Amino acid sequence: MTGTPLRVGLVGYGLAGSVFHAPLIAATEGLALDTVVTSNPERQQQARAEFPDLRLAATPDELFARAAELDLIVVASPNKTHVPLATTALEAGLPVVVDKPVAGTAAEARELAALAEERELLLSVFQNRRWDNDFLTLRKLLNEGELGDVWRFESRFERWRPKPKGGWRESGDPAEIGGLLYDLGSHVVDQALVLFGPAASVYAETDVRRPGAETDDDTFIAITHTSGVRSHLYVSATTAQLGPRFRVLGSSAGYVKYGLDPQEAALRDGLRPGPGWGAEPESLWGRVGSGESPVTGGGRAEPTLPGDYPAYYAAVAKALLEGAPNPVTAREAAAALDVLEAARRSAREKVTVTL
Repeated sequence: MTGTPLRVGLVGYGLAGSVFHAPLIAATEGLALDTVVTSNPERQQQARAEFPDLRLAATPDELFARAAELDLIVVASPNKTHVPLATTALEAGLPVVVDKPVAGTAAEARELAALAEERELLLSVFQNRRWDNDFLTLRKLLNEGELGDVWRFESRFERWRPKPKGGWRESGDPAEIGGLLYDLGSHVVDQALVLFGPAASVYAETDVRRPGAETDDDTFIAITHTSGVRSHLYVSATTAQLGPRFRVLGSSAGYVKYGLDPQEAALRDGLRPGPGWGAEPESLWGRVGSGESPVTGGGRAEPTLPGDYPAYYAAVAKALLEGAPNPVTAREAAAALDVLEAARRSAREKVTVTL
């Protein structure tokens, strides 16, 4: 890519904005982080310290007043602001990246997608965990037929946080779109749909386990895919002993992988993409085999491919500059929201929901 980089306005500088979006945008050829929107003085100082040439805005209105000076808006603010901010950006003629979940409902996501299509603008959803190391490795194994026909996919995004941290992500106010079903569930459901196709039915259990918690903190989702694969997905803040990140069972072999992709921890520690990015030690590789537990040495070690979060924004830049495909469309995100809405109904009514 050559020429002047696309100027990016980033709305929000909390966890999503400061840990994920800002460093990845800054590391992407063809993109330049131009402006960060935050009214928090400490976050303003943090942003300016890392990106000295950055412009700051206290409100989204200040940013949109300079819409003509920007080429892309990234929405990394709280969930309830995603739809109104993305709508404003599209109506201003700007392409948009929105953090997951793109909206609170599938209907809202499809309305946003329709607006973007009408305006012929990119609307992409930041589903970064499509570029996790274990997910990339599993896709490779599936593409090579190593597991045979997959029968069951188990995916866990578990944590041990016995005391609530507070904040909008753990708010019981439905308007905040908080809770683990929509937070971590957005990741595991998206991965399952990418790997095994559309959902035919959904069953779910959601619980509020911790004293003082206001919304779901221990959730299980079962998807029966139209392909026949069954996905069992666990998201929890109350798991005292963490299970495998993936356990995938097929007609020929299974794949078991423990441990989270290292990229989030690296970004939190201030590391930035470069040589060796996303790699993990051999001791954390998963295992492929049949007939014996990987814990007792069954199967063979499967080298984990490096995780590659930078690939998302590289694909966004290529889409804007060269007309390449959108890496994650809003309609794909809407399909995941169909599942999340079905899961919420299933847990509430204690039924299996057919899609």
